[in-house]
Amino acid sequence: MASHQRPYADRRVAGEVLADAVVRSLDDHHAAASKPLVLALPRGGVPVSLPVAQRLGVPPAVLVVRKLGAPGHPELAVGAIAAVGDHVEQVLNSEWVSGLGMTPARLAEIIEDETAELWARVARFGATPPVRDRPVIVVDDGLATGATMRAAVAAVRSAGAAFVVVAVPVGAVAACRDLSQTADLVVCPRRPDPFRAVGEHYRDFHQLADAEVLALLKRSA
Repeated sequence: MASHQRPYADRRVAGEVLADAVVRSLDDHHAAASKPLVLALPRGGVPVSLPVAQRLGVPPAVLVVRKLGAPGHPELAVGAIAAVGDHVEQVLNSEWVSGLGMTPARLAEIIEDETAELWARVARFGATPPVRDRPVIVVDDGLATGATMRAAVAAVRSAGAAFVVVAVPVGAVAACRDLSQTADLVVCPRRPDPFRAVGEHYRDFHQLADAEVLALLKRSA
């Protein structure tokens, strides 16, 4: 069904709408019994996560994830990697890798490059707090293919999270459906169909600079 809702003004407003939806959803799940850990995917997930963390009375943190872009088409994710502690979790779309004719050597090169950038960003934004035996809410500004979020979910699962929630203000129907198979709960207030791009659902969807993200995290600490 096509959506006729107005775009969110910006990521902060989207986060306020998402916070309401998260609180309502957690009321029906055991994750509400203890304080969850709110993890934002930088950069875009950080401003969205702040109202969510504020409503839940917890400080936000980050979970660094890197898309594995196809050669010549970096915006097309053939997979993703995420870091929790000293562990890197990897998710690949094997069908896309095969369909694009990527050789194992080329794929390994991309993974090596993105892993280096992954750790550089961990050093910049901070490491993810321990997630073992904790309910975890992973926040981003939207879901298109869901590849990045799948890596995030796999990473916190591997690290022993007790309950994993995916929380986004807007997402493609298929991506939300797929993530519901791996996350315990998907909170997504808007699921327009057809879905073309996350940015279409925001009036202000500017690319965030690292300095802006760090300033937001510092003010919310």
